[in-house]
Amino acid sequence: MKVHEYQARALLQQAGIPVPASHVIDSADQAAAAFDRLGASLVVVKAQVHAGGRGKAGYVKLVRSAAEAREHAERMFTHPMVSKQTGPQGVKVRKILMAAAVDIAKEYYVGVVVDRARRTPVIMASREGGVEIEDVAARNPAAIRKAWFDPHLGLQAFQAKALAAEIGLTGPQAKTAADIILKLARLFVVQDCSLAEINPLVATPTGEILAIDAKINFDDNALFRHPDVQALFDPSEENAAELRAKAADLSYIALDGNIGCLVNGAGLAMATMDIIKLHGGMPANFLDVGGSVTAEGAVEAFRIILADPKVKAVLVNIFGGIARCDVIAEALIQAAKEVGFKVPVVVRLEGTNVDKARRLLAEAQLPQLRPATDLTDAAQRVCAAIG
Repeated sequence: MKVHEYQARALLQQAGIPVPASHVIDSADQAAAAFDRLGASLVVVKAQVHAGGRGKAGYVKLVRSAAEAREHAERMFTHPMVSKQTGPQGVKVRKILMAAAVDIAKEYYVGVVVDRARRTPVIMASREGGVEIEDVAARNPAAIRKAWFDPHLGLQAFQAKALAAEIGLTGPQAKTAADIILKLARLFVVQDCSLAEINPLVATPTGEILAIDAKINFDDNALFRHPDVQALFDPSEENAAELRAKAADLSYIALDGNIGCLVNGAGLAMATMDIIKLHGGMPANFLDVGGSVTAEGAVEAFRIILADPKVKAVLVNIFGGIARCDVIAEALIQAAKEVGFKVPVVVRLEGTNVDKARRLLAEAQLPQLRPATDLTDAAQRVCAAIG
């Protein structure tokens, strides 16, 4: 689960990490008052969306007056933000963070993720802050210093001090940075994060160390332990179809293609998408109905797939084990009656009760239904169906 920057900054403050003063607004009319309350000569106005590239898109602006703050806030609220991460349709801005600007002498990066190869958290620090850490890793891997730590024991003080020294900090600044590094690592573990990042962590000319931008993601599987974190979820930033699928216990991810996929099992879903691409098609989604799918769940899966206007054909690929083929067949028939198949639906069924399933589909005489003998045949048929 992702949260907005203003929510991440609040979590940092709760953890004892110094963050500049800020206010959050949800209308342009609030911008002037927020500027005045901050009492700063220079204020940064930042759109709050779950997408990167805000600065290049013009949705992070420095302003020197209340009138200028209102002008930029009105533009951001009125026009969707378009960046490389949003696509041409952009994303709507519903909240804006206004924060006192900081005089920056030097920018640093600090972030924590799980190192899946070592199966342990790793905290990273770099003296090249303010840019994408992936760019730094590609251009100059040695600039990223790392420390691995046991989640039960936590990051040790000597590790934090070493990281602060390795990125060039000395004296009181090094002491403050080491404390921030320790607190960020503790936040990562205690809140079950999948990412906790401060970028940039800045040093000011007066010697202060401040976190002026933050990104925190949480492990969905651990949210049951954190009702306070769950309350931070913003459904308006998520794909509506993905939220609908989640409510039905379906695993759905929207993609850019035009061939809908309904599959049971994540591995089979990946193989299905691969073979569609092999034969020249483009998947419109990843949809795994799971091993214990019910007829109602399968019908809802069809509703979700067919609600996507990009979908021009559907490939149903079921290997019956726990999920019986006849249950999927009954769901297909029910979906045809309730939803209607306005696009070709290619069906490949194998496994438990497959003969019964094929008989049910044959007796239903659904004109848009096209049976396939195997997965290759199914992929070729669905790609041919859309030309």
